[in-house]
Amino acid sequence: MAAATEQLLLPQEQPRRRRPVWGLAVAALLLVLLLAAAGPLRPRLFRTPPPAERVALTLLSGAKEKGAVCVDGTPPGYHLQRGSGDGADRWLVHLEGGGWCSTVKECSDSRLSTKGSSNFMKPIRFMGNGILGGDQLQNPDFYNWNKVYVRYCDGASFSGDAEAQAQDGTTLYFRGLRIYEAVIDELMEKGLANATQALFTGCSAGALSMMLHCDDFRARFPQEVSVKCFADAGFFLDEKDISGKRSLWSLYDRVIHLQNVRKVLPKDCLANKEPTECFFPAELIKSIRTPMFILNPSYDSWQIRNVLVPDSSAPDKSWLSCKENIRNCNSTQVEVLDGLRNKMVNDLKVVEDKEDWGMFIDSCFTHCQSLSGVSWHSPTSPRLENKKLLETGTLEGAKERKRLTASISATQHAIVCRLHGM
Repeated sequence: MAAATEQLLLPQEQPRRRRPVWGLAVAALLLVLLLAAAGPLRPRLFRTPPPAERVALTLLSGAKEKGAVCVDGTPPGYHLQRGSGDGADRWLVHLEGGGWCSTVKECSDSRLSTKGSSNFMKPIRFMGNGILGGDQLQNPDFYNWNKVYVRYCDGASFSGDAEAQAQDGTTLYFRGLRIYEAVIDELMEKGLANATQALFTGCSAGALSMMLHCDDFRARFPQEVSVKCFADAGFFLDEKDISGKRSLWSLYDRVIHLQNVRKVLPKDCLANKEPTECFFPAELIKSIRTPMFILNPSYDSWQIRNVLVPDSSAPDKSWLSCKENIRNCNSTQVEVLDGLRNKMVNDLKVVEDKEDWGMFIDSCFTHCQSLSGVSWHSPTSPRLENKKLLETGTLEGAKERKRLTASISATQHAIVCRLHGM
């Protein structure tokens, strides 16, 4: 099973720089992260935050009766940290990522981990850094919001609805869609329904989940409530690997048919394309109406290692050093990586015409940046026109971005992954 880790649970790789490269920064209106801050920019300090308390796991109530269960039949769970002060009526809901299971064996094996069973889920800390952090200096816009971290245990981006039989005769439950619906319903009862602002986020496979459900999440609130979606490292590409195979397309095709994912795919896309194509973000975003902010590295380390150069495509191991550290790539390999970056740039052009959408596409060799203090709000954070990602979400920064958009929309900007001493 393909896997993508997040900083909340496992150490996350840090962005690396191979050389200054050109990335894309087209901001229609950077309103997705413009949800909380007002007034002048807060102090740009970077310090070690106080230890974060562990947030207990809440198991979904009545999960079995609702048929909303993990692959092994255990109830799914989430971690809820209540907001305070002016964040008491503001909510951030984050969907966990972690790859996909596309065969009976992979999904059966997932039952021995958090990816298929809540039996292995423990309390976690919302780290001091990143969008879920509780430190005001390092996460000034969202530090005191109600924050929910929804655990991922279905293997199909919270989108399947089927069952299968494992080799040992036990039942495998593919109930991601029911999990999403039941968890959101329960959160609505716990105060989400009264939110004045809501940000729906996800990382990696969780970001793909968020895209699939973004409009449904928006529809649960009155129109006067500000609801935005934020996709971090979820813009997966339908790109051939170096051996000429569409490895990710094949994986998605297996997931869709095994777990009956068709129900959540856009109807307008299904009318003209195969379901597997409609599972890719390049097609999904064409149908999404809710304002969204897309954050993605153009040299996405997970996609380079698993989509562009999976191990099966380079049996001679000639890519091992390059995949480990992009600075080790030779000129021929760099050209291949640039092709992946160009594909992402082209597929994201549709965002230019979407009202209230924005994106931050940097040139870093990393995956999932909003959960890391290094990329979210630190002296070494990637910069766009000398603004860090978090700074594009402040009121002052957004107003300036609107003026820039009017004159330079659809142009390319230098985005350097700036890490001091590298």
